[in-house]
Amino acid sequence: MTQPRHILAIDQGTTSTRCIVFDAQARACATSQREFAQHYPQAGWVEHDPEDIWRDTLETAREAIAQSGLGAAAIAGIGITNQRETVVIWNRETGRPIHNAIVWQDRRTAAACQALKDQGVEDMVRSRTGLLLDPYFSGTKVAWLLDNVPGARADAEAGRLAMGTIDCFLLWRLTGGAVHATDITNASRTLLFDIHRQQWDEELCQLLRVPMAILPQVTDNSGIFGHTAPDLFDAQIPIAGLVGDQQAALFGQACFERGMAKSTYGTGCFMLLNTGETAPVSRNRLLTTPAYRLNGKTTYALEGSIFVAGAAIKWLRDGLGIITHARETNDMATQVPDSHGVYMVPAFVGLGAPHWDPDARGAIYGLTLGATPAHLARAALEAVAYQSWDLLEAMARDSGAAPAAMRVDGGMTANDWLCQFLADMLQVPVERPENLETTALGAAFHAGLATGVWSGLDDLSRTWRGRDVQQPAMPAERRAPLIAGWRDALRRTLTHPAPDAA
Repeated sequence: MTQPRHILAIDQGTTSTRCIVFDAQARACATSQREFAQHYPQAGWVEHDPEDIWRDTLETAREAIAQSGLGAAAIAGIGITNQRETVVIWNRETGRPIHNAIVWQDRRTAAACQALKDQGVEDMVRSRTGLLLDPYFSGTKVAWLLDNVPGARADAEAGRLAMGTIDCFLLWRLTGGAVHATDITNASRTLLFDIHRQQWDEELCQLLRVPMAILPQVTDNSGIFGHTAPDLFDAQIPIAGLVGDQQAALFGQACFERGMAKSTYGTGCFMLLNTGETAPVSRNRLLTTPAYRLNGKTTYALEGSIFVAGAAIKWLRDGLGIITHARETNDMATQVPDSHGVYMVPAFVGLGAPHWDPDARGAIYGLTLGATPAHLARAALEAVAYQSWDLLEAMARDSGAAPAAMRVDGGMTANDWLCQFLADMLQVPVERPENLETTALGAAFHAGLATGVWSGLDDLSRTWRGRDVQQPAMPAERRAPLIAGWRDALRRTLTHPAPDAA
């Protein structure tokens, strides 16, 4: 029998679930995608129905395999990548979630995070986890669920519940409840995991009031985690890769060397810089995070997280109704010579790195009677680049130098104008790959390493194909006032401006 040479990647994102079948040349053979409902029970709260996610995952997986014409028996393995800090708790016996999943964007635990800061424990938490105390991360979400779902805390203490990020929940469902595990990249986003000892930390669990009995096993990113339950597909498929979405994109971009960087532009924006075997301590409020662990060896990264990028374009479409499709923003941005002095600070769910201001809210400055929908669209795109500039500046201060280039991916990078503006603001070449779905590809890479589709990192690097490169072209005298205007808008938005935000 011929050895299977195709991988099914499950990319479970914030607003949609997609499944892609890749061949051994890392080319997509078939794709299926579904958007799903977002739930906003209160201001600043964001939830997903885990059953929606499971249904869409199963349907898109079956559709992608059917489209490929291969059949499940020809799939060497499944790789799963996911929205990292979104968390769900379910009953071990029934497999049913006890509540909607709480999404990474959710800010309901801001007061709990502030209370922990007031206890003076943030430095300890940061030294062990590489993270700051912010509602972005999943640990305080778990505690909220246990405190607010009747009977949940008692059930958790008794070992009747299981907790996990979305990768963990999907692995449980795909294996028919046989495997409760997650990988190091997702575990490291919980505020409960010591990234240096690479294990759950009992003191942190006590601090956040999360019983260790509900936590999953933590694994490498690549390996055979289990097999799909017999009733899901026409053959049982090994599940061979788990990785959080931003680390998946770093891997899919073949950023395997220290100093290589990528930035992903989807609902949010996430910039990662490979730091090799060193887990650096950021002096500029960036995160230290495991990038991947293979054969027990961990590679680390510095990360900057922007909560709103493509979500601002979605708001222009769904909230204001000034566009009907995201692709219109490329033409709108080129219809006007500039933003007419309009700046958008898209702090709809607070601001992430390097500001970490959960109480900030979105604002638009510089509006006059001459402002048009085109100016608003351009301002929303420009805000993505300005926020990226904030991250790159912090990253360069931490690492001593900016990366030689920035590899970009995600749906927003189909916008040619945005990629050029990014290059102009960041002052480094912006490289677009041929395949913009690098998050799914990163999951496929991990699964393919475990199943023999690819032999190692050098083999993976040979599959990376560039589409084009945007070189910085804006004169300094034009760029400087644009950055100054952004810094002024940012200062006005922050609830507690830092001295360097002025």
